Amino acid sequence: MLTIGTLAHRTGTKVQTIRYYEQIGLMPEPGRTEGGQRRYGEAELDRLAFIRHARQLGFPLDAIRELLDLSDHPSRPCDEANAIALRQLKQVERRIERLEALRTELNRMVRECDGGGCAEDCRVLEVLRDHSECLTEHEDIGAA
Repeated sequence: MLTIGTLAHRTGTKVQTIRYYEQIGLMPEPGRTEGGQRRYGEAELDRLAFIRHARQLGFPLDAIRELLDLSDHPSRPCDEANAIALRQLKQVERRIERLEALRTELNRMVRECDGGGCAEDCRVLEVLRDHSECLTEHEDIGAA
């Protein structure tokens, strides 16, 4: 049996994150000692590693919940898991497109600014003040 600290260490997950996953039902409620300490077994270790890897691949929690449900019911068709992965792939591709547009715009801004003048004449600051100076289409990707 593993303590929450050991589970956290072995999976590279913060203790607070494990507790959160328990609260939202991604991880089952753990067994407890007589003193109330959480105790985990290999099944919980495997499940947390699954969640952690899915998060590293960018899957949102709802998709992970669906994937865990499929994993918990191995006789269900695999095409459901494939559809979830395909959705995630499309999200990643859209994010890459937005990042490429951002890179293009930043490259243009940097090229057009010689960096030798005053801030009042700075092309970077001018473009940031006036979005109409932007030559590429890009969305707000601050969250990406």
